[in-house]
Amino acid sequence: MSSATVQDAQKGLWAICIAAFLIPFMGSALNLALPDISESFSFKAVTLTWMAASYMISTAIFQIPFARLGDLVGRKRVYICGILGFSICMLLSGFAQSGAAIIVFRFLTGMCSAMMFGNNIAILSSLFPPQKRGWALGINTAVVYASLAAGPLLGGLITHYFGWRSIFFISGAIGFIAAGLARLFLTGEWTESKGEKFDYMGSAIYGIAITCVILGCTQLPKTHGFALILFGIVALLFFSYYEQKCPYPVFNVTLFSRNRVFALSSLSALINYASTSAIIFMLSLYLQYVRGFNAQQAGFILISQACVQAIFSLLSGRLSDRFSPSFLATMGMAVIVMGLVGLVFITQHTSIYYIIALLFLLGIGFGIFASPNTNVIMSSVDKKYYGQASAVTGTMRMTGQALSMGIAGMAIALQMGNQKMAPQVYPQFLSSMQITFIIFAVLCSVGVYASSKRVKQEK
Repeated sequence: MSSATVQDAQKGLWAICIAAFLIPFMGSALNLALPDISESFSFKAVTLTWMAASYMISTAIFQIPFARLGDLVGRKRVYICGILGFSICMLLSGFAQSGAAIIVFRFLTGMCSAMMFGNNIAILSSLFPPQKRGWALGINTAVVYASLAAGPLLGGLITHYFGWRSIFFISGAIGFIAAGLARLFLTGEWTESKGEKFDYMGSAIYGIAITCVILGCTQLPKTHGFALILFGIVALLFFSYYEQKCPYPVFNVTLFSRNRVFALSSLSALINYASTSAIIFMLSLYLQYVRGFNAQQAGFILISQACVQAIFSLLSGRLSDRFSPSFLATMGMAVIVMGLVGLVFITQHTSIYYIIALLFLLGIGFGIFASPNTNVIMSSVDKKYYGQASAVTGTMRMTGQALSMGIAGMAIALQMGNQKMAPQVYPQFLSSMQITFIIFAVLCSVGVYASSKRVKQEK
């Protein structure tokens, strides 16, 4: 790369990083505002999970189709449209006058986020050569985790002093700035499949399949929950068959069948996020309801994990350019298992220092896992498939997050039913939290095994 090219790539990296800050900040800040939102709209405990689940479902559904759209009309164009749409939805959410309205706006926000997630890593991978890609991905991941750190802290402060609606307004304002910077600094365009047709049928089948699987998980252990999951799996199998016959598929399914490193890396990402994403959600409720902390105090406690994640993401990103990123990711998942096992033993009177220590341990594991795993995924495919690989990375993350919230919601439903959070049901909530963390620890252990198989395949 020439010095001018290097400079352009670095500007593009920072433009993407500013937008990457927004989405995790919104999610983590919103966790601290959940009690206030619940009070405003009289949400019950299970309904609270839909604040996050509606967003995650729509993001998981639309990432692959929007990545394909980016291949057809330009990744930069779709990416910037996503930032603008995200900003508008933030403002609408801030003005919402009912619980139903805010859940609908969260779903639309997820669609816009899918436009960003489906193209941002592909753009980064196109900007930087393989020997510098880990460094760039490490910085981007560190920004994401710094955003997760700022979310609980700033979200708690904003909610405490200005109310929960101001979180949406501030995020919307930052989003418009991020769109302008992306338009200014991303000087190139990437259109890998110009002139090809868009696969509407495949996109519809995929959307139905993912929706059924995720909705089914949120309805467990009810009978129709299992039925939805089964129907979704069948629909995914049909989607795979249809895509192999389609001349211009929305997703090239042979990436999974013929590229084992890509398949195992994607599976590792799915398992990792499915077994970790609801941790902050559960701990936020625990700290504010069971332990009696306000949003600001809870934010200061939860910030510890993301701060450690940001530091170790920078380190692991650089290391993944020199050493086996698959091995690094596997070690990161093993550390996460240790942290999850520790969370199982939390009680109503557990020391806060013990909880912070576990959050530090989880932060180390997350930081070591994320950017090396993404580096493996992007490096295992040809440039033509960067968009699809980027979408798979984001889809596994968001699907895993939705599944994680589904597991948490199922545990809450089994132990508490549809009751509002109150002192008389705190023992049941603690039981649901313990069940959730046990399931997460088992899942993540399976992920360590799958990731270790990838290390052998890579060798």
